[in-house]
Amino acid sequence: MADRFPSQFTLGIILLLGGLSTLAVLPLINLVAGAVDGMPIMGRIVLLTALLFLPPSLILSMTTSVVIRLHIKDVTRAGNLVGKLYAVSTAGSIPGTFLTGFFLIQWMGTRPILLAVATGNLWRARAPALAALVLLAGFVGVLSLGFATKSLETGCLRESNYFCITIREDTIEGHPVRILILDRLLHSHVAMDDPKFLVYGYEKVMADLATHLAQREPDMRTLSIGGGGHTLPRFIEESYPRSTVEVIEIDPQVTAVVFDYLGLRRDTRIVSYNKDARMAVPELEKGAYDLVVTDAFNDVSVPYHLTTQEFNEQVKALLTPDGIYMVNVVDKLHSGRFLRAYVNTLRETFPYVYLLTDDSSWDFDERYAYVVVGVQQPLSITGVHISNVAEGRGAGTTDFMPFGRFLHWLGEAETVVLRDDFAPVDNMLAPLYLESR
Repeated sequence: MADRFPSQFTLGIILLLGGLSTLAVLPLINLVAGAVDGMPIMGRIVLLTALLFLPPSLILSMTTSVVIRLHIKDVTRAGNLVGKLYAVSTAGSIPGTFLTGFFLIQWMGTRPILLAVATGNLWRARAPALAALVLLAGFVGVLSLGFATKSLETGCLRESNYFCITIREDTIEGHPVRILILDRLLHSHVAMDDPKFLVYGYEKVMADLATHLAQREPDMRTLSIGGGGHTLPRFIEESYPRSTVEVIEIDPQVTAVVFDYLGLRRDTRIVSYNKDARMAVPELEKGAYDLVVTDAFNDVSVPYHLTTQEFNEQVKALLTPDGIYMVNVVDKLHSGRFLRAYVNTLRETFPYVYLLTDDSSWDFDERYAYVVVGVQQPLSITGVHISNVAEGRGAGTTDFMPFGRFLHWLGEAETVVLRDDFAPVDNMLAPLYLESR
């Protein structure tokens, strides 16, 4: 096209079509998504991506060839011209990438960004009268279809740099509960009438250990990595008024939603740090924390840099000699690869590592949330039960994998240790993700 029709008109048509195809992404989202329901997840991802983004990408990529053809007057200067064009293109792409990821998405949202991209291309087209009529008709048609399919609405309560944040309401065991959803992940249940009410089994296990620790250290200092709905931090704050509670939550919008919609009081004792944990942990006081909790993993997205031996060493430096580090890991017990690799990795740092659950069956091999604990002093299941009885919570729900079985389980597969330069977490969890969706 660039060789046969090298003109400003051709360039204008390309920009016109690029703008319209970009605009068409919005109404197509719901239409195309419904058409591929029932397909295997990988095929669905590839097909959705191709149908939505291949046409505008293909059309807009034509502009470079046409611009080069229009400006080449002397073939001896072709290298100079092409180099300058690519330099300008790259100079635009770099700030465009960072501005979008760190600023525009939170400020505007993804759909307004698409509208802005489409409008920019349509404006640059400077099409003649006929093209302008086509533009007007296409613009009206696409927007009408968008409103009809509600694809111009994000469905998000708030759209942050990291998540589409929504809130759903439910009633569980007589408690009014608000559910925090990050993207499509049901993340946290928060009982609006009772911060001590816990829904997830792994949260009850963590609460059992927090209770055990509080019996020994009522002034305990705790740190939660991954705040979400602040379910466990609020349990600790409410249950142990002498405790110090700190939370590292990377997304400030999630923290704001917890205050605005999930009932966290403005005068809370919980201190929040809105940073990535790998940046925040080294800045905290060493040897000062009695309990560190990581609740930032799920079966969809695991921040691999929080799974490595190097990070575990940083966490260990925060803990007191009797401190406890506990982590929520979602995987299959026997056929899963990530859980076993994570346990092996934690054993490189802590002399005592335990695998806990709220279910005493260790033959179960379905997707489940386990709690992995690393300590420098041995823990006793009997001691945990006694502490919870003394606190009036009953014996608790926690069960430890027996030590002999624990060693046998670790030996069922090769020993993998996750490090900053080797952490194939996504590959390990891919089969679990594919099976569960």
